[in-house]
Amino acid sequence: MKPSHLLAVHEIAAGDVTALLDRADRLKARRRSGGGDRPLAGKTLGLFFEKSSTRTRVSFETAMNQLGGNSLFLSLQDLQLKRGESIADTARVLSRYLDAIVIRTFGHDLLEEWAAAAAIPVINGLTDLHHPCQALGDLMTIRERFGTLKGLKLAYIGDGNNVAHSLIEAAAKTGIEIHLACPKGFEPDPLIVAASRIVAKQTGGTIEIGREPAKAAEDADVLYTDVWISMGQEKQAKAKLKKFKPYQINDTLLSVAKPSAVVMHCLPAHRGMEITADVLDGKQSVIWDQAENRLHIQKAILEWLLG
Repeated sequence: MKPSHLLAVHEIAAGDVTALLDRADRLKARRRSGGGDRPLAGKTLGLFFEKSSTRTRVSFETAMNQLGGNSLFLSLQDLQLKRGESIADTARVLSRYLDAIVIRTFGHDLLEEWAAAAAIPVINGLTDLHHPCQALGDLMTIRERFGTLKGLKLAYIGDGNNVAHSLIEAAAKTGIEIHLACPKGFEPDPLIVAASRIVAKQTGGTIEIGREPAKAAEDADVLYTDVWISMGQEKQAKAKLKKFKPYQINDTLLSVAKPSAVVMHCLPAHRGMEITADVLDGKQSVIWDQAENRLHIQKAILEWLLG
């Protein structure tokens, strides 16, 4: 059965994760060869964003265009939500106009409220708890480089945030060994970790949470980081910067990973903070491939939900 929504990685069957990656690979190859089907002609994707975006907005709009459909961008200023109309009523109305909607918001409970009321697929474009499209694109990038996922070691250095949560779930689904180094008080959600460890036992993956970046990065195949100050956390910046200073991906940390290791960042990056410019632009960086692959994995997601 086709899924109703895409809210988090843990909701996707392992076989469907592989199928999405395979389809994304084919879509990327076809695009580069100058070909391409238009299976979503006549369909319209809505994008309702309460948080600003570069990659998520542009990649989804471009994805829909390349598949033959249309997209409609909606901000809070565009909808009657600002004047008190409920999410449920808005979702019901938009379900009569649109074929799917991408929601980029703060609380994950708000996304679930959209999904409960909508009669069309709801796609998580980012919440404070999960960022599934990012993690699926990351899996595509890693597999593209190494030819496999199972048994690889991914070291995530920094804040145990929404990106970390989705990477943990993605690693559990695919047998990746994920090691996280996070400052005290900024660990990933323990409920997500516990649930993912149950899944990882079935796939051969492991999930380790620690404090030491060098230990997490030792013999890693992938070094991954994200911004230290997420949207909505600007008031915490001063306190967080002090705690996070030792959690930078730089040449020293990269030297303890495998010589074949790649560096990833979901962007936007703050050069000189969570990652040095030399590493971000260095020969081991796959960050620009990673950004491009958001487009191709999201085309696969749209086909999966709407095709």
